Amino acid sequence: MRKRLVLSFALVLASVGCASVPMGELKRDEELKQFRVAPDKSGIYLYRNESIGAIAKMYVELDGALIGQTAAMTYLYKEVSPGKHTVTSHAENSDSIEVETIAGRLYYLWQEVKMGMFTPRTKLHLVSDEEGRRGVLESKYAETR
Repeated sequence: MRKRLVLSFALVLASVGCASVPMGELKRDEELKQFRVAPDKSGIYLYRNESIGAIAKMYVELDGALIGQTAAMTYLYKEVSPGKHTVTSHAENSDSIEVETIAGRLYYLWQEVKMGMFTPRTKLHLVSDEEGRRGVLESKYAETR
């Protein structure tokens, strides 16, 4: 009986599948994983390198404008002018983080997924270059506006 219950649960999870978001081109993904930015610009990577909450998409805004959606194991990238920027992630909750960028530098935000009451929750973290690059390399480029 217990074996059938576990099997049934596994089949339900498998049928739900993972959230799907518009994906960027493979060539662009390869370019972005070279981790370069124009000397007069700043680059912001936002990555979600976890499988938890795989069935949920999360919407991401930069300075109040929608730039894309993330799903499990994806990332977004946006080149910006140096200065203060606000990134907001929307799930069951919303979380924002301000980043003061400098020309010629890259910044990495980890979009942590937490279990919520009904759907996953989100928490944004500014992480080190080393940790951020590792997270981006584990993920695939999602289309960014």
